[in-house]
Amino acid sequence: MALEGPLKEFHIQDVFQLLDLGRKSGVLRVTSELRQTAGTVSFERGGVVAATLGRDPQPIGARLVRQGRISGDELGRALALQHSGDSRRLGDILVSSGAIARRELDRQLKAQIEEAIFELLGWSEGYFRFEDGAPCEGVVEAPVRIPTEGLLMEAARRSDEWSRIEAKVPHLRVVPRLPPADAAAGDRLDLTPLEWEVLAAVDGVRDLHVLAAELGRSEFDVARTAYTLSAAGVIVLDSGGSPGKDNGGPQVLLEPARQALAQGEYEKAANVLQEVLRSDPLMPEARRLFGVCQAALGRFRSAAETWKAWSRLGTHTSAEEALLPAVDRLRQAAERLAEELESYRD
Repeated sequence: MALEGPLKEFHIQDVFQLLDLGRKSGVLRVTSELRQTAGTVSFERGGVVAATLGRDPQPIGARLVRQGRISGDELGRALALQHSGDSRRLGDILVSSGAIARRELDRQLKAQIEEAIFELLGWSEGYFRFEDGAPCEGVVEAPVRIPTEGLLMEAARRSDEWSRIEAKVPHLRVVPRLPPADAAAGDRLDLTPLEWEVLAAVDGVRDLHVLAAELGRSEFDVARTAYTLSAAGVIVLDSGGSPGKDNGGPQVLLEPARQALAQGEYEKAANVLQEVLRSDPLMPEARRLFGVCQAALGRFRSAAETWKAWSRLGTHTSAEEALLPAVDRLRQAAERLAEELESYRD
């Protein structure tokens, strides 16, 4: 029997707690219309063994390539083995081929699962459905099991920690840089390995979100480490403007996306807009422009759904309101194109 309902009536934390206490095995799917995305969490006897956000069923492979842990060729060979009938998990294939050490794979997979879970635990809008049964082997990429109670406690701790550090780290677009060369030297540095790792990556250009992705660390760990280094005077944090404040927040955040759109760089613009929508899923202009990117990239069905969600937002400015008829025409055109293209696949 499936357990399901809207998150407005049953908080996502309560769902996780219920599955943990009942030592349930199965798959939890959570969809968010406003975010235009979905999350999937696999449970085994109450513990989490896999978690993904978005459409990629095997995100660990892309993550390992993106962070330089394996090459694209190594991932391609592992996937080819799976497609040819190899029933082993992707992670097991990568380890057995020597592409990555088991310890590093487990660390990366644990971090990927935690990031997905912590983002899901912040959702207050959406719909969930849990189906009993063994987790699908295809989505469990390595034998990692994380206690659900520990994830919930860590999520609560992170929430408290964010409250403490947000004065210096208001958002992940903060850019860390080294202090001026003529700054007074302090005591001899006594840093942890992670603090040295983050400090070595500081270049005054990349923000905390980018650093976390390139270091293969969670955004929370990198933000907390940057806060500690800043408090010690080792680095300076340049917030450049906080989302949603009186410094032109949305306009500042959207400017790189507008520039990419103007230059026809639709994939780049889409990536920027996805980051904006993670921070504020209710930002109308970001939602509308994301639909433009999807349509330009040939993702007509997704574009139509994005524009449909945009039209239902209740936070339109007068300028956005004036675009309703035009966007509705675009939505209808995207739906027709999607239907025509799908007819060729039938």
